[in-house]
Amino acid sequence: MDKLVIEGGIKLKGEVTISGAKNAVLPILAATLLTDDACSIKGVPDLRDTNTMLKILRSLGKNADMEKGIVDVSSAKACGYVADYKLVSTMRASFCVLGPLLGKLKKAKVSLPGGCIIGVRPVDLHIKGIKALGAQVDIDSGYIIAKADTLKGAHIYLGGMYGSSVLATDNVMMAAVLAKGKTIIESAACEPEVEDLAVFLNKMGAKIKGHGTPLIEIEGVRHLHGAAHTVIPDRIEAGTIAIAALITQGDITIKNMLPQHLGAVIDKLEESGASFVRAHGALRVRRKRQLNAVNVTTLPYPGFPTDMQAQVMALMGVTPGISVITEKIYPDRFMHVAELNRMGAAIQREGPHAIVEGKKWLSGAPVMASDLRASASLVLAGLAARGKTAISRIYHLERGYENIEEKLQKLGARIWRQKE
Repeated sequence: MDKLVIEGGIKLKGEVTISGAKNAVLPILAATLLTDDACSIKGVPDLRDTNTMLKILRSLGKNADMEKGIVDVSSAKACGYVADYKLVSTMRASFCVLGPLLGKLKKAKVSLPGGCIIGVRPVDLHIKGIKALGAQVDIDSGYIIAKADTLKGAHIYLGGMYGSSVLATDNVMMAAVLAKGKTIIESAACEPEVEDLAVFLNKMGAKIKGHGTPLIEIEGVRHLHGAAHTVIPDRIEAGTIAIAALITQGDITIKNMLPQHLGAVIDKLEESGASFVRAHGALRVRRKRQLNAVNVTTLPYPGFPTDMQAQVMALMGVTPGISVITEKIYPDRFMHVAELNRMGAAIQREGPHAIVEGKKWLSGAPVMASDLRASASLVLAGLAARGKTAISRIYHLERGYENIEEKLQKLGARIWRQKE
């Protein structure tokens, strides 16, 4: 098993190109189950999670091969309907095969999901949505078993305790595209990744309107055909690189990104004192003065993303003043606090709030990654810290950041892999 070692204190400078969005490509790959025709997906990042999804597609009877960021999917045999525990339990996003399997085959047996341990993430909204479409749903031996003679359009409210659900919206949308009649999803997730999935489904022949808004309308069709699609850039990777520029007092130009997908993050970082310059499809990030502490509250899109909470906490850890970071999506998503404190940060958790007292510097230390975005926060802290930081369990990082150490090395970072 590898660990990442970082010698901090280097101001990162240069250009970096953002990979395709992990959270968009996974449901898009799942959507290829809705057709027997061939599909081609471009801009696919080579990640542990995308490779897991390819294994799931193959286990369900698809040919799924990736070369140079392009995944070609075709039917090898009759599509299976059982998504096995050994694969689904390793990645929560793989649960999004439930919708397309039910839509195409009118039956699905999908293991309850796994993935990062960031708090309770129930599947009740998924079940509510497909039941509304006419499916009978049972839970047996750790599997969701859904079946229906016919799926029929319905008016479905998908709001939950902490707002809308991205994966539930994905699943219901993919089940509804082949249902009879009209489906209306109210309180749908508005994230760009959901919108990108709808764009792909429409290319396949679906009739979806309102994607990117809280009200999605779907007119069911009889069948879908193959399509080609290029995945949107990863806004979370772009946001992480932006913070890398600020936390190291560097100057980075981020290419292949859509600034409009990072509106809340850019706004909050500008409030802190960051400088952003947009030009020719790229975004230059730097700081012209000492940053100041800001308060952050995570919210469903277009609010500040929960997937950027750990990274901004690392930045506030070396920013003078007191900041309060409130987590309203996953209130238990604070496992990185203890590891950042090991590096000299002064962070105190109070329920869904983290109170951060900015320090002049952090100190390198051996730390352990607990989940994907916590891993990113530790990398950022290591880049800014004095001395050497060693991050264990970097397989979490490999789930969501393509070639992150190589990208940081090109910006001047002293970062390398080492055997545990």
